[in-house]
Amino acid sequence: QVQLVESGGGLVQAGDSLRLSCAASGRTFSTYSMGWFRQAPGKERESVAAISSFGINTYYADSVKGRFTISRDNAKKTVYLQMNSLKPEDTAVYYCAAGRIGNWAVPRTFDFWGQGTQVTVSS
Repeated sequence: QVQLVESGGGLVQAGDSLRLSCAASGRTFSTYSMGWFRQAPGKERESVAAISSFGINTYYADSVKGRFTISRDNAKKTVYLQMNSLKPEDTAVYYCAAGRIGNWAVPRTFDFWGQGTQVTVSS
C-alpha cells in the first residue's frame, strides 16, 4: 500500500515555473513506477509524465516534452515534476500515481493516487 500527497501547486503567469512534489508513505516506494497526470475541467484525466522505479526510464506526453521534467528521490520517497515555460493550457489538477508495469500513458496502469494539487496558469 502506498499513500501519496502532492504539493507545490499554485497560481502563476504564463512563462513561469513550478515544481510539484509527491511524497509517498510505505516501504516499497522504490518498487513502483511513478506518474503524473492532470485533469482540466470537463476533460478526461491525461498522462503528463512517468518514471521507472529507479529513474532509468521516463515518459512524457508530447504536450509537455521539453518543458517538464520528472525525477524521483527514492531515499526521500518523493517524486517531482519540474514545470517550466508554463502555458494557460497547462491549467489543471495534477495528480501523482504509483503503479507497477504497463502502459504509463493510461490511468489504469496505476494503482494508487494522490488527492491532487491545483495548477492555474494565467495568460
